[in-house]
Amino acid sequence: MGLAVTTSEFVPGPLPLREELLRHGNNHSSSTHAWEALADGVGWHQPTPSDCWLASARTVSVVIPAHQVGYSLPTVLDALDAQHHRYEFEVIVVDDASTDNTAHVAARHRVVDRLVRLPRRMGAATARNVGTALATGQTVLYLDGDMVIPPHVITDVATRATDTSVLVGFRHNLRHEVHSQDPAILGRIPNLAADHRVVWRPPPHTTLPYSGITLPEPLDGRPLDDTRDFIDLGYGQSYYDWDLPRMVVTALVAVPRAAVLDVGGFDAEFGRLGWGMEDTYLGACLIAAGLLVIPLRQAVGFHLDPPDAAEQWQHKLVGWPRTLARYRDLLELPAPRGRTHAFTASMSELLTHCEGRP
Repeated sequence: MGLAVTTSEFVPGPLPLREELLRHGNNHSSSTHAWEALADGVGWHQPTPSDCWLASARTVSVVIPAHQVGYSLPTVLDALDAQHHRYEFEVIVVDDASTDNTAHVAARHRVVDRLVRLPRRMGAATARNVGTALATGQTVLYLDGDMVIPPHVITDVATRATDTSVLVGFRHNLRHEVHSQDPAILGRIPNLAADHRVVWRPPPHTTLPYSGITLPEPLDGRPLDDTRDFIDLGYGQSYYDWDLPRMVVTALVAVPRAAVLDVGGFDAEFGRLGWGMEDTYLGACLIAAGLLVIPLRQAVGFHLDPPDAAEQWQHKLVGWPRTLARYRDLLELPAPRGRTHAFTASMSELLTHCEGRP
């Protein structure tokens, strides 16, 4: 009798996140065109009228991580209170152990539905995670505590959000001496071109830390236009120092809550290491999960600088190499999946140590 030969089928393990990103395109044209066909003449990048019949399509939760933003939070919350959205949306403020009047402002404002105060400084990633766990909306709009949005933004998001899209807004930075001395400026229309993802002029002969490239001469870059609204950033492509995950900036971005839970939320380690990159990593995880990153050119908010903006910026830059290294390490690990239960359990445990009101 001959010997029986057995074979085992080779089952490859999960790809590293870096390789997974190479498998996903970002051609959202069919999605945006289909929406425009339904929207009664409203363009994808146009402010949405409050009476648009699509306004009830999705429920929205606004999650605001807040640390030492007493100087700006009243204006941010007033802008949310002035939204022309005709349907209910909830506002959740997570105070990251501020020592100024941040919590007091949030507690007294009528637009805030839920205020939670973390037991100690834990970083914006953890604050957003807590807010996401508490959110009841299908879509979570992450909004920084220094971002003032125009009155149409909630409706823009609610009408366009889906289970498979990341809706990206933009920011127009205002120096503290400008917005504090002339509050009327906030009544104007923010300038889309003020965002670096729209008009980008990097320094030549300098190593750009994200990509490591050096530009030999000045560049008048147009990342948003030159990538056709980020379409050309699919399959791991880049535009000089920009790639698709880096376009996901949580100063103003809307994502499906279920997708955030599935990938395990924001990686809290970024907050312990320093500043930045937790939103880039979340973006990478969502892209690997098959979501499309779609800009909303009309969703531009005023970003209000604090009085010590220059000092804060220098402090942030000191920690950025550490968070960038963390991000690079995570790219070599498999893309996270199926983490909803673990995420919910960890946030429930953390919430037992938080202060808050319903």
